[in-house]
Amino acid sequence: MTAPDTDRQTVVAALQGQLLALVASFCTVGLLLGTLFFAASLTPSLLPRDYALQGVLSGVSFAAGYGIGVFARWLWGYLELPSPAPRVELIVKAVATVLSLATAFAFLWRASDWQNSIHALMGLEPVEGSRPLEVGVIAIAVFIVIVMLARLFKLTLHIVSEWLKRYIPRRVANVLGAAVAILLFWSVADGVMLRYGLRLADSSFQRLDALIESDIAPPADPLKTGSAASPIGWEELGRAGRLFVSTGPGATDLATFAGSAALEPIRVFVGLNSADTVEERATLALEELKRTGAFERSALVIVTPTGTGWIDPAAMDTLEYLHRGDVASVAVQYSYLTSWLSLLIEPGYGADTARALFNVVYDYWTSLPADARPKLYLHGLSLGALNSDLSFNIFDIVGDPFQGALWSGPPFPSVTWRAATAGRDPQSPAWLPRFRDGSAIRFANQNGMQQQRPGAQWGPIRIVYLQYASDPVTFFDPASVYREPAWMRGPRGPDVSTELRWYPIVTLLQLALDMSLATTTPMGYGHVYAPEHYIDAWMQVTAPEGWQPSEVERLKALFAAR
Repeated sequence: MTAPDTDRQTVVAALQGQLLALVASFCTVGLLLGTLFFAASLTPSLLPRDYALQGVLSGVSFAAGYGIGVFARWLWGYLELPSPAPRVELIVKAVATVLSLATAFAFLWRASDWQNSIHALMGLEPVEGSRPLEVGVIAIAVFIVIVMLARLFKLTLHIVSEWLKRYIPRRVANVLGAAVAILLFWSVADGVMLRYGLRLADSSFQRLDALIESDIAPPADPLKTGSAASPIGWEELGRAGRLFVSTGPGATDLATFAGSAALEPIRVFVGLNSADTVEERATLALEELKRTGAFERSALVIVTPTGTGWIDPAAMDTLEYLHRGDVASVAVQYSYLTSWLSLLIEPGYGADTARALFNVVYDYWTSLPADARPKLYLHGLSLGALNSDLSFNIFDIVGDPFQGALWSGPPFPSVTWRAATAGRDPQSPAWLPRFRDGSAIRFANQNGMQQQRPGAQWGPIRIVYLQYASDPVTFFDPASVYREPAWMRGPRGPDVSTELRWYPIVTLLQLALDMSLATTTPMGYGHVYAPEHYIDAWMQVTAPEGWQPSEVERLKALFAAR
């Protein structure tokens, strides 16, 4: 045998030894529990997933299960409970590895069927295959990265605690070592990666907000916000504001559909750069409402936008058709970040802005004669719904209440939504509750309004929640880490797979991923609300006059065709 052959065999033997040592270093209990988590992560949740995201989710799930298994094994040893002999443990590890691989392959084989159970509900093309090899490779890579980070953390803790043991008692050194390691890792994550990422996102969204599309010119109508006659400059509106005031149906569109005269809807928007403070922006919005004659319309809607300042045209266009243009709407931008970033970086700013706008509009509205003022409504989608709910105190308005609110896709922390869902009629599902006698709060989805008890009548304030059972922004539940969410019990929503099951920890990870994908679904599912589904909800809240059932269906068909 030549020297090169000998050297090659030595290298191969060394690599095999290192590989065996690496495999032997893994915890058997962790591998078994991690495999169960991996398998559960392949089952369907609320939204469809592609193979890359599925691989990341499965890798994180595997790591979570493995970590729990490692902790359980450590606790077993810490309690000095009997352990198997090394030879027996090696046999158990080999058997566990075979079982883990068999289980992983079996669940990967079924993954495409589970994804197709969601695709079929949402009218998507079926997936031809779940690409099990790619999912497996990505999952293993993610798992290894997480395990290496965990071992680096353990090494840091060990080095610090060993150094401290020279000066202080052993157990105190261990506690301080853990604290130092946690502080060090948190500092790196928060001070370097998180802050740099947020700074990059902040600058990107700021540039996007300042973008003026070449095909959108400032309005010539002096009653439009951003026109030459408006005190609010066109450039100050931001991208979302310019889209809001320059789009939507005009009086001609509305009259053509209705076959009778219609008004030009009034849309007022104040951008983040229109004034320096929240209070100044709210006051500016009120003055613009007065200037445009908004208080002379039959309906006035205070809209709280999403984090970027975006207002869902599906909501506003349908409202303007229902009222034949005899409606005014007003919004003030509080951020240019997407909703989840806005909630993370400036969680109270949206509520502050919504509260300031509501207060100035409500105070002026209540100063007008009751028979010579518009009906007042609130609206918000997603983060806008949450902040709109926080914009008023019920005790401040109960003597002279506004007429109602339509909140769509309410985020799971929404206070009123949570109270109404928790206090629902137990015979109604959590994804479409029936709340008390239906006089104050009602719920709707893509199939229309929840059926109320016979004789149910609206009270002075009408609140409607429009929500889809497949919307993870609404139905994310932090408690799903240890218990089954209420919306999983009993019959499922019309857009939720019957194959969906609850698994501790894994379901939480699935729903967290679903939240990041919430706006990637076809319209009418997830967090993408279809205009035709707003129509019944707006009719319940604002009760527009003169609409026959056939005309309502024709309006729905008009928007569905778009």
